[in-house]
Amino acid sequence: MPFRQQMLIKRVGDVAEFREHPVGVRSRQSADERDGCRPGMTQRFDLAASLARGVEGRSGACSFIQGFAAHWAGALETGDGWPEADLALAEERLGVRLPAALREAYLLFGRRRDLISNHDTLLSPAELHVDDAKEALVFRHENQGAASWGILLDSLQDDDPAVFIRSDLADKTAERWDGWLERLSLCFVEIVLSESVQADGESCDSLDPDDHSIELLEENCVQLPFPPYPIGEEEHATRWFLGQDVLLRDDGMTVLARGRMPEDLERMRELIPGDWLNDYR
Repeated sequence: MPFRQQMLIKRVGDVAEFREHPVGVRSRQSADERDGCRPGMTQRFDLAASLARGVEGRSGACSFIQGFAAHWAGALETGDGWPEADLALAEERLGVRLPAALREAYLLFGRRRDLISNHDTLLSPAELHVDDAKEALVFRHENQGAASWGILLDSLQDDDPAVFIRSDLADKTAERWDGWLERLSLCFVEIVLSESVQADGESCDSLDPDDHSIELLEENCVQLPFPPYPIGEEEHATRWFLGQDVLLRDDGMTVLARGRMPEDLERMRELIPGDWLNDYR
């Protein structure tokens, strides 16, 4: 059974844009960053517009992740990525050249756990491995071992190969690699977004939605321009939304939300009342 059918991830719709307001994020940022800009930036970060460019290819994906980190989590710094030597050791051990998109991501932010491993785990270079079936290079695990993400071995020569997902089933003969996203760079954008809405702290929460809360979500937020996934499940794809300084993911079972500040999330709870996990009012 495809992973999407097991996890019930759902709908996709039209592209929309939403401009955010600058809010401070992490204490290590400069005053310029807290005011909504980084050194060298001349405009506020527009998440929707940046994401629209980010889903087009490797360069846009890296730019989006840099901008998103600076405005939602803390600007990327030297040391947030793995050293080239660690990637070279992994390649020597595995006997393969890692795809350019994977190398770029690991070198840029592969050690920033707040961006890559709040819930599921991006493997370190030393942990990268080929699956038991000798079909794919595995680079990510679901937090309870229910699934793994990988790149098919016969596509490792591609700079930005497709990503597949394999569920851990009781019947091992039924396991297979199902399509997840068409490009690895796109997968890293999704990882950063998904891990960000699953961080600890007062700025994140989850909603058990009903039909009315989904209607309110669609009325009060705009849908972000992210392609439907997993591959082949367009009618039940995950959807991403943006409210006023609140990022939301609707996966068909749960709506995950992250505000840039706790008060932003509180405002969203008022707009979409319902069974929020951490709403103790």
